[in-house]
Amino acid sequence: MTGAQLSPDRAVVVKRVDEGTAETTEISGLAEAAGYAVVDVLTQTRSADPALQIGEGKVEELASVVSRIGAGTVVFDNRLGPYQTYNLGTRLPDGVELLDRFTLILEIFGQRAQTRKAQLQVELAELRYELPRAEAKVSLAKRDERPGFMGLGEYDESREQDIKARISRIRDELDRIEKTEDERRAERRRSGFDLVALAGYTNAGKSTLMQALAADLEVGENEDLHPDLDPTAEQADKLFTTLGTTTRRLELERRQVLLTDTVGFISDLPHWLVESFKSTLSSVYHADLVLLVVDAAEPIDDIREKLVTSHDTLYERNEAPIVTVLNKIDQVDDAELAEKRDALAALAPDPVAISASEGENLDALRERIDAELPDRQRERLVLPMTEETMSVVSWVHDHAHVEDVEYGDEEVVIDFEARPTIVEKSRSKASEIVRA
Repeated sequence: MTGAQLSPDRAVVVKRVDEGTAETTEISGLAEAAGYAVVDVLTQTRSADPALQIGEGKVEELASVVSRIGAGTVVFDNRLGPYQTYNLGTRLPDGVELLDRFTLILEIFGQRAQTRKAQLQVELAELRYELPRAEAKVSLAKRDERPGFMGLGEYDESREQDIKARISRIRDELDRIEKTEDERRAERRRSGFDLVALAGYTNAGKSTLMQALAADLEVGENEDLHPDLDPTAEQADKLFTTLGTTTRRLELERRQVLLTDTVGFISDLPHWLVESFKSTLSSVYHADLVLLVVDAAEPIDDIREKLVTSHDTLYERNEAPIVTVLNKIDQVDDAELAEKRDALAALAPDPVAISASEGENLDALRERIDAELPDRQRERLVLPMTEETMSVVSWVHDHAHVEDVEYGDEEVVIDFEARPTIVEKSRSKASEIVRA
């Protein structure tokens, strides 16, 4: 088939739905996030064709469009099986790369993975995707006694075993990384920090909110931070800006708080892909408070669906309170915002409405965070004036909210509030001074 010279950066997006009208905004955004220029979109409403996903006539139309405009990549929003991939490939111009929704997401993840943990999760997801295809090659080739049956390539039973072995090794390494992160979180709590996590769908504005709330201080080891050039989390109007976790200090008057941003949720992810990235969500599962960020400018039905899916993901392992944050209120009027509050009340009781980009209502959000976090304990320590006393006073300043310090000739009285573990440790330090 002849036509314009194919360019791998030019993509045609295809989506089939059983009924209704196909929505292609998200898949087009994903393609653009991966670096493709979406030059055309084809949709079809019909039941799935087992051999081609779309109908024969639509495949011919797709091949014609690809050839005419020189698109070197075709992106299906539908999941393609090995058989469908092969059949479509034989009907498209030579050299066209065929991606489905999940291979596209994996490509984006691969581009964004900077830390060892993120890279392992991407590889795990890729292997989980490849495994059933490797199994299909073996079973189909054995059944028909023809290596390379259906154009799937030479089958090799050892490849299937290699994939399973590599998956096992990656899980072991991710478990070790997660144990290290658990120890780091425990140490942060022992140091008096409350842990707050940002969750929500990609492009809801989580990274923008992180930048609006966080102080310009990095916390933790380098591998725990997204490799930003800026002092706070990167923000951009594109999908999957954040793949790893980003942790920053959140300035509150009475508390020491660490705020963590994680990879955004996305609709219609298969279980194997969610499972591959569950360790990234460990920061959410182990937080003291979760801020579930929602794009308030989206239609009510879309917000409701995303809230349901988010709750299913979060409540599976999370025990911390969840506060819904309606972001981007600068893009909706008061009447629309009130309507959405009422319609979503069952899923998002008492949400906080903000605009992270405009800085609107951020003080109200800080007050809500302070109110929802675990209660602090009030303590009054009386310390004898010794050489070690000032180091204890300094330690309390670093780990608690100090209300007052009185310095006398023979003693120091420090009045503060802190997490119960910090209060207990301060009492232990005071006892050591008294015993000495």
